[in-house]
Amino acid sequence: MGTRTAEIAVFLARRGRAEVLVVHRCPELGGYWHTVAGGIEPGESPGEAARRELAEETGLQLDVIGEAFVMTYPLAQEPPESRARFAPGLQEVPVHSYLVDAPDGWEPTLDWEHDDYRWCTPAEACTAFKWPETAESLRRHLSAP
Repeated sequence: MGTRTAEIAVFLARRGRAEVLVVHRCPELGGYWHTVAGGIEPGESPGEAARRELAEETGLQLDVIGEAFVMTYPLAQEPPESRARFAPGLQEVPVHSYLVDAPDGWEPTLDWEHDDYRWCTPAEACTAFKWPETAESLRRHLSAP
């Protein structure tokens, strides 16, 4: 029985936020373009989960991650095998998203979950993302004061 009740997403930007990192999930995990993302482990804060996932998926280690925006998506859009990871009765999954600035010359070291990455403009990233909620979250971060 699942226990996950929320997720995180971390958008990485560089060059004055003119470039955003998109990572490609391996075919075994769906084969789509996304951002750094994952679940919040029991006892972990969203910020701790974001820092952990960022280090695991890209190798970038940060002490401070900033403020999150929270958006939701319907759990029904997950495949049945993925839904089992979530707490019983959960209908909408809250996603705590963060925008962090990577050093301009930095390149990620991908983990086993990803087979490719690219830096692109924010508009290109929004087009590449599989889910509209991911694109909307990035737009919201970039328009924040």
